[in-house]
This record gives sequence, structure tokens and C-alpha cells, in this order.
Amino acid sequence: MKEHIQTLPLPMPFHMGLVNSYLIQKDSDFFLIDTGSSYSRRVLVRALENAGCKPGQLKLILLTHGDFDHTGNAAYLRGLYGAKIAMHAADAEMLEGGDMFEGRKKPNALIRTLLPMLSGFGKTERCAPDILLQDGEHLSAYGLDARVVGIPGHSQGSIAILTVDGELFCGDLLENLKNPALGSIMDDASTARTSLQKLRGLNIRVVFPGHGRPFQMHELTGE
Repeated sequence: MKEHIQTLPLPMPFHMGLVNSYLIQKDSDFFLIDTGSSYSRRVLVRALENAGCKPGQLKLILLTHGDFDHTGNAAYLRGLYGAKIAMHAADAEMLEGGDMFEGRKKPNALIRTLLPMLSGFGKTERCAPDILLQDGEHLSAYGLDARVVGIPGHSQGSIAILTVDGELFCGDLLENLKNPALGSIMDDASTARTSLQKLRGLNIRVVFPGHGRPFQMHELTGE
């Protein structure tokens, strides 16, 4: 059976917009890519219930990177559904320690102080991932016909998930708020551009970004 993909736009705190979570269903199994922030928990759980996802059926939670608006419900969903959490090792400390700047260029002290209070990423949201993913790793062992693509730039441990049908889930490397483009917030712009060139060499049909609507890869211009 071909996988069914559902886009779940989730609200961010303080009217900061929406962030996408993606639910993939294959037969009776489900896979969730990113989880939104803790502020969107009820919306996300309701969406999973409406999709027919029951405890034991959510096999894997794949985190494209460690930011709170993508990882804020991972620990909660693991407890609720029994799913395993998978992400790249370079961003794991963000999930474990709640420090969104781990491995990144350091911001000023005020931002470092305010972000934990604004993000809703407290001690109950922190946890260690069950699986540490690597660039090029295939996910067939977990029941998903896809592989991991390392795309650092937004963060050191940013990854994309690329299915055999050419569907790319890219986290925050790419966005489609006004038009398909390289993400507007990058920790290392040069590395991000290198990651984009890497993607251009792959067989990608549709891009599912962390923010904005999915788009065809050929719609992406520039850079």
C-alpha cells in the first residue's frame, strides 16, 4: 500500500504563525515527522485521533531538527503512543537539555534568557531520543520506505526525510511562506546553501517544508 501523507498545520505561541507536522500512514502503521510546540498539543492529538492513530500504531517520531516548535510534543507522544523518537545526534542535546542554541552560534544573553520562557519547552518536554540517525541511513528497518538526508545549515543536526517516491520532508532548510525559497533563519548560511545544492542533485518531486505549503521541487528557484 502506498503511504498516505497528511499535513498538520499547528499553531505556534504568541501568534507566531504555523509550523507543519506531517503524518504518514502505511497500512495500519503511522509515522510522524516533527511534532509542533507544546502549545499545539491538543490540536495535534486530536488530529492523530481523527486519523485513526491509536496507541501502538505510531511507530516512529522523526524530528528534522531540535527547535522547540518541531520537538515540543515528542516526549508526550512517546508516552501516549509508545513511539520511538529519532533524530540526528548533533541536535539531540536540544531535545535533552532544552537549549535551542546548543551547537549554534550564541545569541545575546537576553535572547538566551527569554526563549525558554516563551517557547513552552520545559522539563517535561525534554527527553533523550531513542534512535540517532545518520546521513544516508535507510528507514526500511522501521517500516518506512525512505532515507535520511543530512542538510545542516539551519542547525548542525538538521535532516530531511526522502521517500522512494521523491517526497522530501525538509524541516526549516526550505520554506514556502510567499514562494518556495531557502529558509529565512539560518545558523550557517554558507552551509545551508551547500545543503540546498545537495538536494538539487537528488530525485525530489515534492517538498514538504516546516513552514508554508508543500510545493513541487521545480518551483524552487534562486540560490
